[in-house]
Amino acid sequence: MTSTPLVAILSGAGVSTDSGIPDYRGPNGLWRRDPEAEKLVTYEYYMGDPEIRRRSWQMRRRNRTLKAEPNAAHRAVAELERSGAPVRVITQNVDGLHQLAGMPARKVLELHGSARSYLCTRCHARGPMEDALARVEAGEDDPPCLECGGILKSATVMFGERLDPVVLGQAVAISKACQVFIAVGTSLQVQPAAGLAGVAADHGARLVIVNAEPTPYDDLADEVVRDPIGTALPELLRGLGREGD
Repeated sequence: MTSTPLVAILSGAGVSTDSGIPDYRGPNGLWRRDPEAEKLVTYEYYMGDPEIRRRSWQMRRRNRTLKAEPNAAHRAVAELERSGAPVRVITQNVDGLHQLAGMPARKVLELHGSARSYLCTRCHARGPMEDALARVEAGEDDPPCLECGGILKSATVMFGERLDPVVLGQAVAISKACQVFIAVGTSLQVQPAAGLAGVAADHGARLVIVNAEPTPYDDLADEVVRDPIGTALPELLRGLGREGD
């Protein structure tokens, strides 16, 4: 009996669009519709301008991310893991929907952090985003840290911030070790996350890309799927599950 291959799944914004969370760089993506919005998630602007922070908190308040529910793609990944297959998720998303769908948190690497928590930029205190948003609802435009008075932000990686080197190191290790690497719903244009597909291919993994638009790594891929993610990914993962039987 052959051992079940380690499956690494790199998930991007396209995985969560069926949950009602818009992507950033697609034809109707947030940055294309409102270039000014990019300032709200740029560290230098955020730290230096109280007005940007006020607008950022209002954006978070309106954000549907915390109300979103996992979709068929998230559930299919969790089902593959529950079947006993070794699965690791490396996600560019900050919505926490893989975990809500049932993926164990320890098997999900959040490259860009999590929108479900806030973080103090001074003392690094953390807490649930709902707590900070409740203070905004109650009238605080730019709620300071209750521990030290520092500036609070979402526990996400803003433009101008480095990825957590520990998380990135783990993602690289998984990309080198996996036998199957599936890049799904990502344009594979943002480094260093995009480069993980190349790392996996270089180390002999079967590379599968599931994305509506072409990516810079399509030529390296063993398989490219353009079908809608909500149907294509569950079908693909069911096939992998059968291979492991």
